[in-house]
Amino acid sequence: MGRDIAFDTPLGSVSGWRADPIGAPRGALVVVQEIFGVNAHMRGVVDRFAAEGFVALAPAYFDPVERGVELGYDADGVARGRDLITALGLERAITVTSAAARLLQQESLRVGVVGFCWGGTVALLANLRLGLPAVSYYGARNVAFLDEPLRAPIQFHFGERDGSISPGDVELHRQKLPDAEVHVYPTGHAFDREVDPKVFDADSARLAHTRTLAFFDRALH
Repeated sequence: MGRDIAFDTPLGSVSGWRADPIGAPRGALVVVQEIFGVNAHMRGVVDRFAAEGFVALAPAYFDPVERGVELGYDADGVARGRDLITALGLERAITVTSAAARLLQQESLRVGVVGFCWGGTVALLANLRLGLPAVSYYGARNVAFLDEPLRAPIQFHFGERDGSISPGDVELHRQKLPDAEVHVYPTGHAFDREVDPKVFDADSARLAHTRTLAFFDRALH
């Protein structure tokens, strides 16, 4: 369903994976990767959103640092991914997000952002800095930005057994962003990653995805 594309940004050309629905779209989504690049899992996430009626685009966020990154979920992949997100930085990630959103907005589409893990924090920043409706899955770096005012609706998803996000940090989202939707599931980190049986939780992922679709139906209309 999806296809490779490239689009211009202030940082140069960035590649990505885009999928379009059959029929009139429900809206458009910028899909923000985990630390592992636009790998088979992220392409699958894009294709799933398109199958459910959204134009979906996952930019290859690491392109300004290193092109063609697709990492596995082993220790080497985690270490390399962490190095790459440090080299890229969140400000350049927002620059890429902004360019991707503008590309979709030029097609007269209302745009939201959904991100996972590192991408969950990028999604939060897309709301705070760009004013875009956002869904943030298990963003472990969110806490540093919770004192900034929301500029659009937002929804958060967390696993209650996530070792990288404490219950206290989840509660801070509720305290500091009282207008946000905050959902917690009886599972751990990366519970939506269906290609990784070590972390995937089908029931939690299904419920979170249903809530995500309902959120964007509200926020983009």
